[in-house]
Amino acid sequence: MKMHAAFALAATLALSLPATLPAHAAGEIMTVWKSPWCGCCEAWSDAMRAAGYEIVIENREDLAPVKAKAGVPSAMEGCHTALVEGYFLEGHVPLSSVERLLANRPPIAGLAVPGMPSGSLGMGEDPSARYDVHSVDRSGAIGIYERVAPR
Repeated sequence: MKMHAAFALAATLALSLPATLPAHAAGEIMTVWKSPWCGCCEAWSDAMRAAGYEIVIENREDLAPVKAKAGVPSAMEGCHTALVEGYFLEGHVPLSSVERLLANRPPIAGLAVPGMPSGSLGMGEDPSARYDVHSVDRSGAIGIYERVAPR
């Protein structure tokens, strides 16, 4: 059921995209659902845009239906939800994790950084930042995808 919901969300997104996007951007389109009042979500989106993704912003007061439809477990919720190439990105997922995800295409539903960890992408500079990026498989099982720690 969760897998069906993620595909339904992807299909809805595909049908709602403008037909005028250049063909080369088709693999780089990322839709971000966020609160219209959230500056850190805007900063995360700006970082993804700077990395070359075509960003489509969907401002919503209530993100719970988006998160549920994407299959984000409640324990993994962050402040925004993005969809890129069939995967969800929940919260302040770092660019390195997104790039690795899209390069390797593991059989998972998406990645999540729950909460709003200090120093995560969009949450300001913190050289001592430590947090985990979680993988969520299509059955909802959660694992560690990447550990972010000072170098």
